[in-house]
Amino acid sequence: MTTRPRLERNERQAVGLIALVLFVVLAAVFLTARLGTPQGFPGDGSITASIGYAMFNIDDGAFPAEGFLVAFLIIAVVLDAALDAAVMLAKREGEGLGPLETDGGRDEVTDEGGDR
Repeated sequence: MTTRPRLERNERQAVGLIALVLFVVLAAVFLTARLGTPQGFPGDGSITASIGYAMFNIDDGAFPAEGFLVAFLIIAVVLDAALDAAVMLAKREGEGLGPLETDGGRDEVTDEGGDR
């Protein structure tokens, strides 16, 4: 079983100071940022339909866009691999392919009528 590392008092203060400095820097960046005026989309075309057409490299959208089919497929494969890895890591060592026990492996207790 792994345990989390213990920090000494000086280390905790240093970590807290670093977190505070990082918060101040990020707050300063966000508060002083200058954003341009929003442009919007011209015409009455459907943005949602255009995104769908662009994702599958179909040129029927109301707005010009790049094709994202390859990126969509790569993301799908990566997410599938991550899901497979999570399932593999969730298995307990030394056990078969059966379901994980959630009650600590205790025997079932039945009452006098034979029901659980």
